[in-house]
Amino acid sequence: MRVWVDDQRCRGHGVCVTLCEDVFSLTDDGYAVAITSDVPTESEAVTQEAIQSCPEQAISEQ
Repeated sequence: MRVWVDDQRCRGHGVCVTLCEDVFSLTDDGYAVAITSDVPTESEAVTQEAIQSCPEQAISEQ
């Protein structure tokens, strides 16, 4: 599984980081980025939860 955060849609709510800090991080400006685009197998379920929970729908699978 691969993920990508659309920096034009992200508004820095941080839900993804709260749910899955192994995959997502906040920049110095407070916006989410994927730390790694290749999600570890053990983090796939919580990453899916982060995708579905994003208020701006800024996270997508590639």
